[in-house]
Amino acid sequence: MYKKCIKRWLDFLLSLCGIIVLSPVLLVLCMLVRVKLGSPVLFRQERPGRDEKIFTLCKFRTMTDEKDENGKLLPDAVRLTKFGKFLRGTSLDELPELFNILKGDMSIIGPRPLLVSYLPYYSERERLRHSVRPGLTGLAQVSGRNFIDWDRRLAKDVEYVENLTFGMDVKVLWMTVKTVLGHADEVAEDTNAVEGNFAEIRRKRLEEAGE
Repeated sequence: MYKKCIKRWLDFLLSLCGIIVLSPVLLVLCMLVRVKLGSPVLFRQERPGRDEKIFTLCKFRTMTDEKDENGKLLPDAVRLTKFGKFLRGTSLDELPELFNILKGDMSIIGPRPLLVSYLPYYSERERLRHSVRPGLTGLAQVSGRNFIDWDRRLAKDVEYVENLTFGMDVKVLWMTVKTVLGHADEVAEDTNAVEGNFAEIRRKRLEEAGE
């Protein structure tokens, strides 16, 4: 009952309340991002959601559009400013995802939506992570995402799906609050440099297995 119905209604109500209550914060962040990082204010990227349906994820941008003499974007580490690091470290860059939750593309708690390019490299069991809506935060994020490998990280996503209850969501939410308030690394969003390793790792594994 909770998984099929109540969870979605809670997501809708809580995201709506969050948008209303945090509207002054969202407005201030929009202005700061525009002044410090430029336009557009939002970073948009396609991600796979429930049943691998593609949706557009929205976040506050955290990097500039600085380019080299050939017009090529500089490395992420160069374009990520102190203000951008602050947004990521405090997870404030994630606030626009409340609109994704309100719309129904995402949930407050669930496996984090990763890159579309990863889809061919999941095992059948790992694909269970897409049987629920992706989340603003998830079990893998509060279980040391930055310190465990991809296999265990995705296993945490599957563990969440197989044990999805109201109690599980409350547990993950509480752990998220503790890590955010403690400025822990676990809830910081993956950069392209970190995320980009997954497809390469799995591709090499398949090549070694002769598949």
